Amino acid sequence: MSTLWLRNPLACWTGTGENADNGLVVRDQHIVELVARGKTPVTPYDRTFDASEHVLIPGLINGHHHFYQSLTRALQPALNKALFPWLEALYPVWANLDDEAVYASTQLALSELLLSGCTTAADHHYIFSTLLPRAIDVQVEAAKSIGNRVTLTRGSMSMGQSTGGLPPDSVVESEEQILDDSRRLIRSHHDRRPESLCQIALAPCSPFSVTHELMRECAQTAKEEDVLLHTHLGETEDENAFCVKQFNQRPVEYLADVGWLDGRVWLAHGIHFNDDEIQTLAHGKVGVCHCPSSNMLLGSGQCRAQELRRAGVRVGLGVDGSASNDGSNMIQEARQAMLMQKLTYGADQCSHLDALSMATRGGAELLHRPELGTLAEGQQADLALFRLDEPRFSGHGDPLAALLLCGAHRADYVMVAGQWKVKSAELTDADLGDILARHGAASQRLMAAANA
Repeated sequence: MSTLWLRNPLACWTGTGENADNGLVVRDQHIVELVARGKTPVTPYDRTFDASEHVLIPGLINGHHHFYQSLTRALQPALNKALFPWLEALYPVWANLDDEAVYASTQLALSELLLSGCTTAADHHYIFSTLLPRAIDVQVEAAKSIGNRVTLTRGSMSMGQSTGGLPPDSVVESEEQILDDSRRLIRSHHDRRPESLCQIALAPCSPFSVTHELMRECAQTAKEEDVLLHTHLGETEDENAFCVKQFNQRPVEYLADVGWLDGRVWLAHGIHFNDDEIQTLAHGKVGVCHCPSSNMLLGSGQCRAQELRRAGVRVGLGVDGSASNDGSNMIQEARQAMLMQKLTYGADQCSHLDALSMATRGGAELLHRPELGTLAEGQQADLALFRLDEPRFSGHGDPLAALLLCGAHRADYVMVAGQWKVKSAELTDADLGDILARHGAASQRLMAAANA
C-alpha cells in the first residue's frame, strides 16, 4: 500500500486548529498522520510531494447547486431579474432538457468545481419531464467520469401554474411518480459508507412549486430510508409573501407544519428569517447553505450567516445555479461569503478563516459527512493545494489569508479519496476540451428547442 508525504507546505490549514505545518501523510484514501513544524513522519512513506509552493487546505464542499443551469448562463431574457421573473423566463428553456444535456452539464459543473478545489458537491435537480424521466441516473454516471464526491438530490415539483404554483405544468409530476422514483434512486445509488462517492437525498423544490402533502410524504420517506432532506427556503421576500398568501404561514411555520424541523434537513439560501425563526431552526437542528453570489445577482438579500452560526445552526456554502451566479467556483464563493458577511456585520466580524470553515467543515456538517471537511488523522484524504505565484498574490503577507483576500481562482492539485483528480491545474481523468465541446453543443440545442 503506497504512502505519500505531502511535505513542507507554504501554509497548511487543517480546519481543526491542529498543527500540520510540515504537511501530512496519506495512505490509501485516508489521512494517517499530521506532521508538525520541524518534524518528519513517524509513518513509513514511499513517496513525497513537495508542497513548498502551495497552500494546503481541506477539499471545499459545495452545499447547493443546479448543475443543469450551466447550460443557460447569462441568458438574455433572464438578465437583471429578481427570482420569480427570472424563473419564469427560464422554466420554458429548461423544459427541453434531455439526458444528453444533463450528462454534459453535470460533467461541466463538476469539472469547474473540481478545478476550484471543490471535492464534494450537492446538486439539486428538480426538472423532470417526458424528455427526462431519469435525470439522477444520468448524473450518477456523469459524476463517476469526473471523480468528485456527490450528494445528488431527487428534486421535484408537483404544483404547476394551473394549481397556483410557479412552474409550467409540463415540468410537474404526480406525487406518486416522485415518491416511487425517490425510493428507487435511494435503493439503486445511495452509498452509506464513510468512503462513499455518491449519496442520494430528497429535495422538493420550494414552497411555490410543491404541495404540503408532498413535503410531508418526502419527510416520511426520508425518515424510513434514512436519507437527508433539502429544499429552497427564505430566499426572497416574494417567497415569504407567497407562503403567507397561499398557506397563511411564514416559511419557517410552513416548515414546521410539514414536519421538516429535523436534523436531516438543510435549506438553500435562508435569507429572510427573523430572530425567532433563527432560534427555531437552531432548536430543530436544521442547516442552511449560504449562496452569496446568487443572492447578490438576483438581488435576493443578505443571509444572516454569522447570526445563524452563533445560534447553533449548521451553515455551509453553495455556488447555487450556474444561471444565477454565473459560475461554479467554490474558492471564489468563499471569498464572496467573507465579503458579504463583512459588509453585513463589520470588517472584524467575518475572517477568511470563518469563510473557509463554512466552505469545508460547514459543508460536511450540512451533508452529514463527518469524515470530510477537515485535515485530521482518520479523515478521508480530500484536499486542495493552491499556488500563490500569480500577479494577484504578489506582495502577500499571510499566505492563507491571501487565498481569499487576493482572490484565488484555480487549484493546482486536488485529491479525492487519496487519488489525484487535478494535477498542475488540469483534470487527470477527463478531457476538458471534449467536455466543453459537448456542453456547448448541448446548450445550443437547448436554445434552439426553446426558440422553435
